[in-house]
Amino acid sequence: QVQLVESGGGLVQAGGSLRLSCAASGRTFSGNTFSRFDMGWFRQAPGKERDFVAGISWNGGNTYYAESVKGRFTISRDNAKNAVYLQMNGLKPEDTAVYYCAANVIGAYYPSSARDHDYWGQGTQVTVSS
Repeated sequence: QVQLVESGGGLVQAGGSLRLSCAASGRTFSGNTFSRFDMGWFRQAPGKERDFVAGISWNGGNTYYAESVKGRFTISRDNAKNAVYLQMNGLKPEDTAVYYCAANVIGAYYPSSARDHDYWGQGTQVTVSS
């Protein structure tokens, strides 16, 4: 089984910060295999498509961001803990969405492509009030 569990969402005022965490478990991520996989964060607001937020390569050497979050959000990972994080600063009401953690396990890595990610978490709600 494969499990990605997000946490850290909540309600915050505009300009505030949140740190999302994603914990990976299951046979696919057992041992040190998590360190082989690229990871990403996506978000989906009501009535909208799921959008790319940030991605990170297997060893953390490369990071990718949507233009809308550059300079405000930071993605990181701790392979020893099978975890990936999203530090969100300077939050805006338009950042309100359900945030999903995703893993690219099979095939080439296209950070901004949701369909190229193989496993997904259930999501965590982030609400930013104005």
